[in-house]
Amino acid sequence: MRILVLGAAAGGGFPQWNCNCPNCRRARAGDPAALPRTQSSIGASADGLRWALFNASPDLRQQIGANPALHPRRPGRDSPIAAVVLTSADIDHVAGLLTLRESQKFALYATGRVQAALRDSAVFRVLSPASVARHEIVLGKPLELCDGEAAPLGLRVVPFAVPGKIALYLEDAAAEGWGTESGDTIGIEFSAAGGRRAYYIPACAELAPETASRIAGADLVLFDGTLWRDDELAAAGVGRKTGRRMGHMSMAGERGTLAAFAKLGIRRKIAIHMNNTNPVLLADSPEHAAAQEAGWEVAFDGMELEL
Repeated sequence: MRILVLGAAAGGGFPQWNCNCPNCRRARAGDPAALPRTQSSIGASADGLRWALFNASPDLRQQIGANPALHPRRPGRDSPIAAVVLTSADIDHVAGLLTLRESQKFALYATGRVQAALRDSAVFRVLSPASVARHEIVLGKPLELCDGEAAPLGLRVVPFAVPGKIALYLEDAAAEGWGTESGDTIGIEFSAAGGRRAYYIPACAELAPETASRIAGADLVLFDGTLWRDDELAAAGVGRKTGRRMGHMSMAGERGTLAAFAKLGIRRKIAIHMNNTNPVLLADSPEHAAAQEAGWEVAFDGMELEL
């Protein structure tokens, strides 16, 4: 199975269009240590011909253009994108669906709450049922992904709930946890021959015991690297929300990702979904060096992985 990182940054990308933090200034200046990244999404393929996307980034058109594996091959209208799997209803995970509206058949997989959020939006009704086959994910149940005409893709996944938060535009200020329910944020387990396992978890509020137990000993984990520290936005002078308020674990600290993963025996650990303020994006930063010392890689657009 091939995995292709289409975008490695969090919402807004890197550099973010309206951010003038030191990180973004370096990226705009073409600093080779501040590699630009689009918004988080990956693709997976069992045969190298038909691809499933995991999240549809607002930058999807750019990502398709940058990756020949996703280019049309046959005359006329054509696309190797056969399915899209959503891990949440966040804008930076669903907005790219609008790029796929030109009557191209594909299958769309999401939890019932995410599917309902899309159905309730008049904008997303451009995804005609005649072209887009919608499937509701059942958490914890193995799923054989198919294309828009129900042909198997050879990709077996297991969706599972992780601690997180309801999408910002769906928040209810009067409800506990802003109306968040289990399954509003999910991770994806990939299975391959020989018992090999990989995970894609672009958002996670904490490494709950059940999540840690599930991913322990995995061959590959792509995990939420949004912030280096919980108060990062305030420290950078670009926002007030903490990582916890946004439903993201931080990488550093006693309860951070680097510490939480230290004893899980994961062969390859890759941070993905980095916010533009995260110093781990800078290849020459002490934070990047600390992540590497802890056995982590930092995802970049176009990164290719095999399972």
